Amino acid sequence: MTELVRPIPEITPELRPFFEGSRRGELVVQKCGNCGDLRFPPHRMCSKCLSRESSWTPVSGEGEVYSFIIMHRVYHPAFANQVPYAVAIIKLKEGAKMLSNVIGIDPHAIKCGMPVRVSFERLNDEVTLPMFRPVGS
Repeated sequence: MTELVRPIPEITPELRPFFEGSRRGELVVQKCGNCGDLRFPPHRMCSKCLSRESSWTPVSGEGEVYSFIIMHRVYHPAFANQVPYAVAIIKLKEGAKMLSNVIGIDPHAIKCGMPVRVSFERLNDEVTLPMFRPVGS
């Protein structure tokens, strides 16, 4: 039987610094060069001040579950053995929000406001993804 391969995100030029940071075990987000607002995913223009200047900056990897959904259906066969799993918006301590997964906990025990910390999952030599675990697990 052929093993199903998990879909791997494409490393686009806009996301290359993010994936390079993740591969090093460092969570990075885009920072506005004018007002300092942090954002993810990256954008060409700051939504607060409209500046086109930006850089990538490391963040703590600490945050909280802002919102989440528990996936009970199999939308891709490669994820069948992971159902149910949580997809969450994580509000980082520094303010940026990021879509990710909450792992290391029964998805039905996840609560909004629950403190989490980044944990990196290496998918291959190029792609490492940040996932989030409850603080203390």
